[in-house]
Formats: sequence, C-alpha cells, structure tokens
Amino acid sequence: MFSQFLQLSPSSPQNLFFNPLFLPYYPLFFHKIPFKSHPFLLPKPKPLLRFHPLLASPPSNPAPLPNDQSWQTHEAQQAISEFLQGFGVSQADSDSISSNSPRYLKMLVDGVRDLDELSLWGSCGDEGKDFAVAGDAVVGFKKKVLYMAKEKGDNGKVAFLESVGLSLSAAMNVARYLSSESLPALVHKVKCMKELLFSGNNDGGRIGKNARRMMMYLSISIDEELQQTLSFFEKIQARRGGLDMLGSNDDSFRYLIESFPRLLLLSVESHMKPMVEFLENIGVPRGRLINLILLFPPIIFYNIELIKLRVQAFKEVAVVDKDMGKLLLKYPWILSTSIRENYKEVLYFFNLEKVPILSVHRAIKSWPHILGCSTSKLKLMVEHFDKLGVRNKKLGQVIAKSPQLLLRKPQELLQVISFLEDLGIDKETIGRIICRCPEIFATSIEKTLKRKLEFLTSIGVSGAHIPRVIKKYPELFVSDVDRTLLPRMTYLMTLGLSAKDIAFMVRKFSPLLGYSIDEVLRPKAEFLINTMEKPITDVVDYPRYFSYSLEKKIKPRFWVLKGRNVECSLKDMLGKNDDDFAADYMGVGSMLVTSPIAKQ
Repeated sequence: MFSQFLQLSPSSPQNLFFNPLFLPYYPLFFHKIPFKSHPFLLPKPKPLLRFHPLLASPPSNPAPLPNDQSWQTHEAQQAISEFLQGFGVSQADSDSISSNSPRYLKMLVDGVRDLDELSLWGSCGDEGKDFAVAGDAVVGFKKKVLYMAKEKGDNGKVAFLESVGLSLSAAMNVARYLSSESLPALVHKVKCMKELLFSGNNDGGRIGKNARRMMMYLSISIDEELQQTLSFFEKIQARRGGLDMLGSNDDSFRYLIESFPRLLLLSVESHMKPMVEFLENIGVPRGRLINLILLFPPIIFYNIELIKLRVQAFKEVAVVDKDMGKLLLKYPWILSTSIRENYKEVLYFFNLEKVPILSVHRAIKSWPHILGCSTSKLKLMVEHFDKLGVRNKKLGQVIAKSPQLLLRKPQELLQVISFLEDLGIDKETIGRIICRCPEIFATSIEKTLKRKLEFLTSIGVSGAHIPRVIKKYPELFVSDVDRTLLPRMTYLMTLGLSAKDIAFMVRKFSPLLGYSIDEVLRPKAEFLINTMEKPITDVVDYPRYFSYSLEKKIKPRFWVLKGRNVECSLKDMLGKNDDDFAADYMGVGSMLVTSPIAKQ
C-alpha cells in the first residue's frame, strides 16, 4: 500500500521538463512525500529555525532548539549526517549540511510521524516491518529518519542545496537537474566556485545600480541570452531588497543556482578555471569576476574561444587588451548577439551623420550602454543637437566628452536649454556651451544648476552679469560648491580680499574660482606678495593674473622689469604680447632672462 503511495509522482525525474527560469510553484507534489506533508493538506506551519548556509557566515546568536523536540532534531541531524557520509562526504561537511537544512530535516521528521500515526511501517518492505516492532524509541526514530532520507531518492542533494541557501522547493527542482552528479563532487564544485567567483568584495550597490541602468537604457530587440538575464533580474527584483541583493555573496550565489542550475554541471578544472584565467588576462580582476557574471550569467557557459570571438568585434573600441576587461565590467551585455548587431547599426548611423569614427569609439568606450539604445532614439537626440548648430565634428566632440547625453530623454535636454535661455543666454551661445562643457546638459536643474546660481548670487554676482560669467566659464555649473568653490573663495579671503572684491573679480574673470589652491592660487599669490612686493589687492583690478604661467611668463617678465627698475601694473606687465612687451620695456631684444638667483 505505502510502496504504491510513494510512487504517486506523475513523471520520473528523467521525463520532467525543467526550465530554470520558471520553476513550478508547488514542486513538493513531485517529491515522494507522505500525503499529510503535502502543502495543500498541511495546517499553517510553525516558524522554522533559521540556520546559516554552508560556507556562509554563521549568525552571532543562533536560535535555540525547542525543548520538546530537541532530541528528535538532534537524532534527525545525526541520521542525515550519517546518510551523507555514506555517499563519501566528509564528516565535517556532513555535519554542516545536516545543521543547515532545517526544512529538509522537518520534511523527513514529518514523514516519520505520519507513518507512525497511521501505523503504515508494515507496508514499507522488510526494513519498514522492523520499524513496526516496538523497541527503543530513540534508536528507532534515527533509523526511521535515515530510511526516509533514502526513500527520497535524491542522494542527499536536496539537503546540501538547502544548506547553501536554496529554498526546499528550489532545492528539489535543482537536485533533479543534477541527478548525474555525485554528492561529494557537487560539494567540492560549490566550494571551488565560491572560491573562484565569490571571493571578492563586490559592491552590491554598484552592481544593482548598473543592472537597473542597463535595463533602463535598453531599447532594442533582445536575444535569448538577454531574455534569460532579464528574467534573472526580475526574479531578484521581486524579492525583499531587490537588485541590491546582488551585492550579497550568499544570496547572489543562491539566486544564480536557482535560475541557472546547469552551471553546477560545468567542470571546474576544464571549464571554470580556464575561463577565469582568460578573463583575468584581458583585464577583469579576480575580485570583480562576480560583477560580470551576475550582470550577464550566460557568460559562465561560454568557452574561451567563443568569448575571444565575441570580444573581437570591439577591438577598435578597446585597443589595449586590458581595456576589454574594463569594457566588459561596464557593460557585460556586449557579448550578446543583440548588442553586437546593434553596434553595427550605431556605427552606420553615426557614419551617416558624418561623426568621426574615433569620437564614436571614445563614446562607446566611456559609456557602452549606448549600444543598447536603438538608432531611432539616438536620432531624436542628434536632431536636437543639430538645432543648436552641433553636428559633424562638433557632435563628435560632445559625445566623446559626455556620451551619456545620447541616452537622455529629449525633454530633459530641452529643459536645460530653456533654463539657460531664461538666464538670458541665446541659442548660439548655448551651442558653444554644449561643445565646451556638455556635462551641464546631463545634470539636474534643481540639484545642480539652480544651486550654482544661488551660490553666484550669494557672493554678489547679480543676474545681469550671470550670462557673461556663464558664457566665459560654463564649467562653474559643474563645479562642486562645498568642495571646490567655497574653499577657493575662503582662501582668497584669508589673503585679505573681501567678498565684494571676489565677486568683482569673478564678474571680470569667470574662471577665477576654477583654479586649484595648491597648484595655482597659492604659489602665484605668494610670488606676488613676497617677491614682487605688491599688495594682494592688485589682483582685484587684474584677476587674469592667475591665468598666466608662473614659470614661463610671470617670473621672466618680472625679472626683466626689475632689472630695468621699471614699475608697472599687472595688466601692463602681463597683458601685452611678447613683441609689444619687448618693444615697450626692452627695445627690440630677447625675452630670455634669468633671475638674480640663477645668475649667482
């Protein structure tokens, strides 16, 4: 009777259709479980103990076992450990697995209880009949659990897979897929894979952020490999923590196994290790391999020759071998057929627009997400650039500096243009600004542009002067207020300049606050005060002083004037070209002079 009941499975493991992306919702029915343990018939289960998975970090305070069931749990764990050791698994690994597969253990214990309550052991063959005879309850229970483990037919794989983090239902499905693998080989393989791929400290926030960005900018038809990757992302996104969980080594390994169980059939020695070595050779650091695999799992099934063939298509983008590794880490999808085909379309599109091919390659190298964008969307942005007079070589300069502009929504670009027009900047000037500082058009109006305006207003640059200041130095819009502009203003004030002086200087010479304190402002200010013996207030009338080279222009001209006992303003000293300066202060002579110190 019971032996017939154990064969209720409608299909054998060999005949099951297994799709790693779409696991059945109630797979317990297909695993040989007594009917009272079936999820449809069970009452709401009591909370289970949570154990740390094999090879994962254990919890600092594990939950204590219930007193009334602790002896059964202990006996069941011993039975499972002995069962696993029977397949050649070490005692240490067997003990770890049995301690970290609570749902598998509960399934076996529930099965034993069902048979005890229904007195069905007599229908379980010779070994079962022995259990029907009254005896030592403790010893009998352990043997019964061991018997149930054997009857499941998975040879311990379900317990092991649960111990590495899979749910019981997922572990059952994956175990069927791995029926040809021995348990010791599987344990060894998982350890090796974790060491090879999950040993690095991956940045979970960055992986999840890149995954979202890759999906957001994808607007082309996709192949099967990309479809599998997107399904993988969707499954993770549906869980608590979403795509940020890709940063957890234990969780991401579990998700990878659940979605791509075939990777556990790969040979570590002949497949995994050579692939890892090849990826390291082209510039993918060992610690970041998992970033690449989590963002494009199908790569794990590629052989080396296939990877070589697919990266060859981008040899003009990644001229140096190590550049290819960086490109893969930024955008692993370049290995997919869809992206490689769209790459040809993108090159053809920009060729029609007469954009230099080198500029296109630089844009792709910097922001390869462009390759997931359809040419129809690229065309919309290019048309808006054209209206500003940005085309051909100028367009190449823009996309080489800020390729992400191509992925902006047209309305976002138009909003920045309208913002600049409201400041009093005409479209022709806006076109020149976008060529000089395209980063402005990729920033937030509220968080960046308006804040820079508030800063300029706060230091005394009135609205009437804003257009001129921005026209002369648009980089002000992308300079950090707290880390760049304020420290430089503070330094100038420590020299004795007032806020009003600095505002006047910025109006006359917009790049003033763009200069480094240590490399430009301090050495030139110190030379002005200590060597030239001029007051710092002289720079108020001529702030352009800070733009000249100290060694090539300021010092040589100062020593010429000093040698001739000539006193003049900073503007007269530096504002003239070499010919005029020589004619006014030297007659017609050479500008090559040395300082008194050099002569000595």
